[in-house]
Amino acid sequence: MDEGLLPPLHRAGLEARPVERGEKAFIQVLIGPEDGAPHFILRKFTLLPGGRIPKHKHPTIEHEQYVLSGRMKVLLGDEVREVQAGQAVFIPPETPHAYLNEGEEAVEFLCIIPKTSAYATEWLE
Repeated sequence: MDEGLLPPLHRAGLEARPVERGEKAFIQVLIGPEDGAPHFILRKFTLLPGGRIPKHKHPTIEHEQYVLSGRMKVLLGDEVREVQAGQAVFIPPETPHAYLNEGEEAVEFLCIIPKTSAYATEWLE
C-alpha cells in the first residue's frame, strides 16, 4: 500500500498542547481535517498525576472516549465514575463532564468527536 495514502495514526514528534483551562492536561490531534478525515477528529489526551480538566459541556455533539492507560475520575452529569485502561466512555450532547487524575501515573485516553462547524465548548467552572 502507498505510504502516502495512510493517515498518520500516531505522528512521531506530534506536539502536545495544554488543554484550555486544564491543569497538567495535554491534547494531541492524531487524525483531523488536515488528514482528510471527513466525519470525525481523533484526539489523544494526557492527564499527568494531579491533572484535571474542569467541568464543561458541548451543546451540539456527542463524543466517545477510550482509556489507554491509567485510572481517572470522570464526572458525567451528576455522577462520578472511575474509569481505567480498557474502558470506554460515551458523553451525550449537553452533558456536563470533567476529568481528574488523583493517581500517581499519567492517564492517556482517546477522544473521538464528529467533524462539525457546530463544535463548541461551554465551560461551567
